[in-house]
Amino acid sequence: MALRWIILFVVIAIIELYSFQAVKTFTKVRWILLTYIIVSLFAVVFIVYQFTKFDRTIGQTPMTMITIGLLLLVLVPKLLITFIMIIEDVYRVFSGAITRFMGDNDNGSFLPERRKFVSQIALGIAAVPFLSLIYGMTIGKYNFKVLKQTLFFPDLPDAFDGFKITQISDIHSGSFDNAEKISYAIDLINEQNSDLLLFTGDIVNTHATEMHPWIESFNKIQNHEFGKFSILGNHDYGEYVDWPNDEAKNKNFNDIKDLHRQIDFKLLLNENVKVKKGNDEIAVVGVENWGIKFKKVGDLNKASEDLKKEDFKILMSHDPSHWDAEIQHHPKHFHLTLSGHTHGFQFGIEIPGFFKWSPVEYVYKQWAGLYENLGRYIYVNRGFGFHAYPGRVGIMPEITVIELKKGQKIV
Repeated sequence: MALRWIILFVVIAIIELYSFQAVKTFTKVRWILLTYIIVSLFAVVFIVYQFTKFDRTIGQTPMTMITIGLLLLVLVPKLLITFIMIIEDVYRVFSGAITRFMGDNDNGSFLPERRKFVSQIALGIAAVPFLSLIYGMTIGKYNFKVLKQTLFFPDLPDAFDGFKITQISDIHSGSFDNAEKISYAIDLINEQNSDLLLFTGDIVNTHATEMHPWIESFNKIQNHEFGKFSILGNHDYGEYVDWPNDEAKNKNFNDIKDLHRQIDFKLLLNENVKVKKGNDEIAVVGVENWGIKFKKVGDLNKASEDLKKEDFKILMSHDPSHWDAEIQHHPKHFHLTLSGHTHGFQFGIEIPGFFKWSPVEYVYKQWAGLYENLGRYIYVNRGFGFHAYPGRVGIMPEITVIELKKGQKIV
């Protein structure tokens, strides 16, 4: 434990030293340097203090999220500065060695002086994530986007040609702090006039009480002609805090399940419902959470035990890792799987139709948007809310609208 703290202290000291060197090379103005030192010291002390005060019986709080946001604001730009300054130091060492070897060192110093333009470059590059993170915490986290997809299926029942589904995921109500923005998002959901609304899990961060201030808001979601259905996500099981006893944990879990009833969603727990339109029907299947790295209580066989392979099926499974592990090659043939969970890491770069990247792609093969294999699809929603980092950069909160069409896609 002591060694870990020593290593952490050394790393922080190196980052702060190099960052200060960049600022000092860029400007010699005394009050700017003094202000930088005071602000940096305050930030480090505040972050360390808040992390020592973290209570695992409570879990994430608004202060926790502020602390994580500040940590990223401080750490990411300074890491970039440190990286650039270390590269410069490598150059200075080689340059000094060559100069000493050639006998051309007249100023008595082994290392050449730092170059101002390198510090300018380092500070300029660091400003990009700094400003982006601020944007993410002030504007990005509520910058809701309605993303639309049209999917073609040769075996779609005739009556469902043109059927529209709205999907939301990862509400994380315990992170909300702006009722007006949530009301705006609810209006966006209603404006889609879809036939069916599906919510793919994580209604809270941990505690059922987190949703209580928002029940009235979510009850303003209009009734959809063919229903509103939901499933549980990994955060809905209360696994990430320490409970005083099993009774308290079970009560919270039951209260979370009841939240779905309170906002007029039918919670599917390893079960399915038939949605009928005219003489045709499709099956909406909902499994509990199943993830490679998270809780595995989803039972695909139980949820579909009364269904046949030829039945048209829409599956809700919170964690997209379930698709590769069990769903896409399952003999029951699940036509469309809807997931969430990844949030797109709440950080990345997206140029619609051209480029999409996020660090989360190194963990999840399917992490945002539409994926297909042999006519079976999975759509991974980027999430309605946010968690841990109180913002979104590049990967915006999403309301998905999927239109089902009968036939083959014309390329």
